[in-house]
Amino acid sequence: MPDLTTTYLGLRLKNPLVASASPLSKKLDGVRRLEEAGASAVVLYSLFEEQITYESHELDHFLTRGTENYAEALTYFPDLAHYNIGPEPYLEYLRRVKQAVSIPVIGSLNGISSGGWVEYARYIEQAGADALELNLYYMPTDPDLPGSELEDEYVRLVRDVRREISIPLAVKMGPFYTSIPNMVRRFAEAGADGLVLFNRFYQPDFDLDALEVVPNLKLSSSDELRLPLRWIAILFGRVEADFALTSGVHTYADVLKAMMAGAQVAMMTSALLEGGLGLIGRVLTDLEAWMVEREYVSITQMRGSMSQRAVAEPAAFERANYMKALNSFSLDRGVL
Repeated sequence: MPDLTTTYLGLRLKNPLVASASPLSKKLDGVRRLEEAGASAVVLYSLFEEQITYESHELDHFLTRGTENYAEALTYFPDLAHYNIGPEPYLEYLRRVKQAVSIPVIGSLNGISSGGWVEYARYIEQAGADALELNLYYMPTDPDLPGSELEDEYVRLVRDVRREISIPLAVKMGPFYTSIPNMVRRFAEAGADGLVLFNRFYQPDFDLDALEVVPNLKLSSSDELRLPLRWIAILFGRVEADFALTSGVHTYADVLKAMMAGAQVAMMTSALLEGGLGLIGRVLTDLEAWMVEREYVSITQMRGSMSQRAVAEPAAFERANYMKALNSFSLDRGVL
């Protein structure tokens, strides 16, 4: 049988399928089931910067209550007490997960700014996490905020988190940068051992009956694979860091494409929420069958084989492909 093992963030994994942060990892039984289904590692759901800051404000409120009057600043925070458990219970939960499963467990911090909350990276390491994923998710709305200033803050945050921990660090980033290659290199130079491409940005919708802006989460499809696939293929071999492909991994073909682009692992969430945990086994079975039929002996053998530096036409990943793609559509398809 072909060898499906891979390495990611210095961790040896039995296959390239990693369960990314999702509601599936919110309960101990869910993590156990992911391991039993065949996932090679799991990323716990995120602990948010706002949760840590919120708890700090709550503590300050009770310590100083009655000493002075101040505006209800806490009302500006979302209802984080009901989002998920707070910082300390998160750490205890991580300890329990590590005792319950044998696959690597990757902690997750979600934040955008440097500050005292960053020390929780160290607490997550002390709780037993095998690695840490720093999830950068921010939607700038201030016209006076230059992109360069925001990018500098992100790099500073990565550097600060790196100083707090000795375990491997991955940065989960979005695709909305003027120069993705430059940001990836800067994150790697700031201490990131791996890059997770890409974070999905969830867009709100309008409720026309209630006239309210409402959240509207849509699960991914395989079509979303193309964006991270392209950038991993471009960056493979050009940046000293591991790559994890996320968003759009639903089938064995998606996993194969991720490996051939140059990814170390393919992360699944939407497919598991939609199709159940049994999908992991089916994908791995189909993956092995394809490799046997094509005489691939290992995942390592195929990694980067379709990256920009390996293909016959490297321009296929650049502007030339933009023109070719537009010209590839024909009205003979019967659209009109």
